[in-house]
Parts: sequence; C-alpha cells; structure tokens
Amino acid sequence: MRALPLALMILLSPAAALAHPIHAEGSGFLAGLAHPLMGLDHLLAMLAVGLWASMVGGRARWLFPAGFVLAMVLGGVVGTGGAALPIVEPAILASVIVLGAATALALRVPLALSIMLLAAFGLAHGHAHGVEGPVGLDMGYMLGFALATAALHGAGLAVGLALGRGPAPQLARGLGVAVVAGGIMLALAPADAAPALAPASLTLPVE
Repeated sequence: MRALPLALMILLSPAAALAHPIHAEGSGFLAGLAHPLMGLDHLLAMLAVGLWASMVGGRARWLFPAGFVLAMVLGGVVGTGGAALPIVEPAILASVIVLGAATALALRVPLALSIMLLAAFGLAHGHAHGVEGPVGLDMGYMLGFALATAALHGAGLAVGLALGRGPAPQLARGLGVAVVAGGIMLALAPADAAPALAPASLTLPVE
C-alpha cells in the first residue's frame, strides 16, 4: 500500500495541478501521439478507463476503450472542423472525477449505459484534441492521438489486471481515489497556474 500515498503526492503536487502544462505544436502523427500525454486531465481520464474496465471485466475490457476511442475520434473531427461543443472543458474535468470514482467504487452499471457515458467523455476529449491540434483534417495527427489513447487505456487495463491478481487488489481502487483527487485539484487550480520552470511548448516536426 506504500504506492498509494506516493501516487497521491504526485497527483496533488503544484506541478500536477496544471491540466495542459505543455502543448504539442505542429501536425502529423508525432504531434498527435504526444498530445494526450501533455495534459494531466487527458492522461488521468484515459488511464482510469482501463482501470475501470479491468474491474468490470468481460466484454468491458475491450468495449470500454473501443467506445471511448471511437467517440474521441469523432470529437476530434468536429473540433478540427471548427464546430463548437458546449461545456467541453467542464466535461473533461468531470470525466477525470467520475471515471476515478467509478474505479474507486468498482462501479458496475449496465454495459450500454457505461459505454454511453464513456462515449460522451471521449467526445469531449477528442474535441479538445481537435481544437488544440493542426488546422484542417490531419489523418496522421488523429491516428497518433487515437493510438496514444488506446495505449493509455491498455496501460490502465494492465495495471488493474495485475493488481487484481496480486496480493493487494484494493490498490487498484486506491488508484481510483488518487485519480479523483487529481481531478479535484485540476478543477480547483487557478487558470493561470503553471510551474515556473515548465517549458511553454513542445515543438514537433510537421509531416
């Protein structure tokens, strides 16, 4: 159980309170691959999808990530096209807290309802990726952020399955608590909060 306090310390640190400390500039596959890793809100939510899927088990292990990624790609197309979606940022923050809570509680609800919830959150995350990415439809960029997201889902799923088979299955639920704590800190952080030494941007090659 020593890992849980460490996770909480990392998530609650001032540096972690910034949702998007580094933005990937440029276009193409590498920029898309990097973008989901540059914001703590995206990172936590996507890991939580995998953790929750590991607890629900069965078809949820692939339907949860698949539903999220498909909706996220759709949201990316909408965002790239310049179409607005209401309350995108609040929805992204809500996704961190809700998915973390679902993991912490090992929540089980009807599969269709779970996928609808994940699709709604995926749509919001995808829209943010699209708006913050290159202008115009960039298939390389979209493929990059879809693969990065799937990898994060896979990482959360692997961690959840490993902990579930180990001597401390409650640790996976503890990680859900840490995700909720991180989401709350992001929601309460000042809009202009930023680590003094964090670089303003990460420029990636344009393909």
